[in-house]
Amino acid sequence: MKIMSINAGSSSLKFSLFEMDTEEVLISGLFERIGIEGSMYTIKYQGNKIKEEVELKDHGDAVKILLDKLISLKVISSLEEINGIGHRVVHGGANYTKSVMVTSKVAEDILKLSDLAPLHNPAHYLGIKAFQEVLPKTPMVVVFDTAFHQTMEKENYLYALPYEWYTKYGVRKYGFHGTSHRYITKKISEELGRNDLRIISCHLGNGGSVTAIKDGKCVNTSMGFTPLAGIVMGTRCGDVDSSIIPYVMEKEGKSAGEILDDFNKKSGLLGISMTSSDSRDIEDGMHEGNEQCILAEEMYVRSIVKYIAQYYVELGGVDVICFTAGIGEKSVETRQLIIEKLAVLGIKLDLEANKVRGEFAKISAKDSSCLVYVVPTNEELMIAMDTMELINR
Repeated sequence: MKIMSINAGSSSLKFSLFEMDTEEVLISGLFERIGIEGSMYTIKYQGNKIKEEVELKDHGDAVKILLDKLISLKVISSLEEINGIGHRVVHGGANYTKSVMVTSKVAEDILKLSDLAPLHNPAHYLGIKAFQEVLPKTPMVVVFDTAFHQTMEKENYLYALPYEWYTKYGVRKYGFHGTSHRYITKKISEELGRNDLRIISCHLGNGGSVTAIKDGKCVNTSMGFTPLAGIVMGTRCGDVDSSIIPYVMEKEGKSAGEILDDFNKKSGLLGISMTSSDSRDIEDGMHEGNEQCILAEEMYVRSIVKYIAQYYVELGGVDVICFTAGIGEKSVETRQLIIEKLAVLGIKLDLEANKVRGEFAKISAKDSSCLVYVVPTNEELMIAMDTMELINR
């Protein structure tokens, strides 16, 4: 069975085609600058990279070129070989607690939720419609990033704000990176042969979130109403005092929107280091003695440790801590700094085992109070798996 995973952005379309019998990626790629001058695509196939500039007026153009390439490269002999398409959707609100088949109502709901994810949901809707136009008979599924977190109790997802803001406007914690956290939960449960685990999953990339999981269900998560809340990130500030917004508005003569743009795009590692949002650059700066980079890394690590410690208590102890995504999978130094600060909880690292990048590995010491693993995430495969499961039903 061949399943395609799609992640449509406002000016991009990322794809992977899986042979689900073996979970092999047959072909993958990215269409960029859709609707913008200088549009192009990059395709990875059989160890080769194909890169070409091409006019992409809209997502429909990208979909047509993609499907033509699948035929011309002989990945498939006909479009009927594509058994299903899974679409990543950032926001499903409170009502969508799991992946669902695409219907006209589901598509309309995705668009209605655009107020909660204005940069993402409209683009996801365009991606779905573009594929429906070319492949109207191919079953399609949407996989929501927020769905995994909808098992949180009300006391964890509500804010101490006027309650009517929640009932009228849906102001609450939704959480994100749910597809990744769910994949990590599945992989570590399979590895340990248990579903009754207390897991703290640390998805640490340019964006990042920490999630508390018990018996396969989300108990709490660090991101909130938007992906801005929680830990320090590449360019996002994470948790801050909201009174800063009107204060800096007055000092800088900026609008609320401009301040939020600063919070999202000019803060985090970039804001503190004043050099880069890339953790590799931050680590290089640390080794060179750059005080701003040292400060940025320390603030980043402490923000993660704060959530791990909180969730350790909420879960009543922890069976396993998992590190995933770009930094979590590849930064030996960041993992070590985090675990060292958790020594009071009896959590210890095997320094030799920790020298791993991008590979599944147990990195905790033998006498650690809980297991620590590096678990490479695969959101695209999770999307494909959900799609296959719903189609087979």
